[in-house]
Amino acid sequence: MTTERTVLVTGASGFIGMHCILQLLEQGYQVRGTIRSAAKGEHLRQVLQQHTAHTNKLTFAEADLTQDAGWAETVAGCDFVLHVASPLPMSEPKDENDLIVPAVEGTLRVLRAAHAAGVQRVVQTSSMAAIVQGHDTHNKRFDESDWTNLQGKVAAYPKSKTMAERAAWDFVNQPDVTLELATINPSYVLGPVLDARQTSTSVEVIRKLLRRDFPGAPRLNFPVVDVRDVAAAHLAAMTNPDAVGKRFICSVDNFWVQEMAQILNNHFASQGYKVPTVGLPDFLVRLVALFDKTAALVVNDLGRQVELTNDQIKSVLNWQPRSAEEAVVALGKSLIELNAV
Repeated sequence: MTTERTVLVTGASGFIGMHCILQLLEQGYQVRGTIRSAAKGEHLRQVLQQHTAHTNKLTFAEADLTQDAGWAETVAGCDFVLHVASPLPMSEPKDENDLIVPAVEGTLRVLRAAHAAGVQRVVQTSSMAAIVQGHDTHNKRFDESDWTNLQGKVAAYPKSKTMAERAAWDFVNQPDVTLELATINPSYVLGPVLDARQTSTSVEVIRKLLRRDFPGAPRLNFPVVDVRDVAAAHLAAMTNPDAVGKRFICSVDNFWVQEMAQILNNHFASQGYKVPTVGLPDFLVRLVALFDKTAALVVNDLGRQVELTNDQIKSVLNWQPRSAEEAVVALGKSLIELNAV
């Protein structure tokens, strides 16, 4: 397939952003990725060259979500924008506005520039965090009509994703705005990392299990999705006429961390990665969270199970995802192969 259509991908060096770029290049698009520095762009190109022969169709633009400068030039000539970039904390910030303000203002910068440049459609990477937080999850199955309740007990990251997505819908719903919008709301994104430097909260859980950072498995339950299927959802939402104006929950199955540990142990123990599969009591996890900032991010989710429906993404986008187990195994395999464990 060849196309001369140009797609801007913000957050090009991120876990999801890099997979979006890879799939766009493979489908023949011209791709422009936003980066913080030229050096990062060169590194990113070298990584992608190991997975595609089409990096000649990839260019980079230096643009910062916290600054107005450069966005008009960055978006100029693009047909579509995948707005993937968003601040992702590895620990809870001291001031929640350090996360919320860049997420909201960065989204509006991208949308204003896209609208001014005549871009047809923006696909924004939102999150299940904009859907499920601040609610009693007992016996509830969440769908795209649900929004995180900001009046409830909600941490900074879910607040930032919720407020950024709300701001995006408010922007495109203005009467003089013709820009189209769809959002992808992934759950915990696993699957292969392409770069040893890449990280995310969900990637760190698997990395810590393989490293035996935990003496056992905390009582945490995650809805899981493969990053390759998240990227595919972005591309489908970008071109499908029926995607306009819709949110898409992007998730497959739920796994307890203990189940993930067992899967990793089954696949990688023979390579020397014997993952502890015993369950950890909650009090021990709370104790670890006092010293481990990543653990502190998830301590309030102990024992909590969130049920999501993926009916809309399957019916509208014909989304056919990999299994959650495949996502866990692929992430473990890639971390080991990249010596990132």
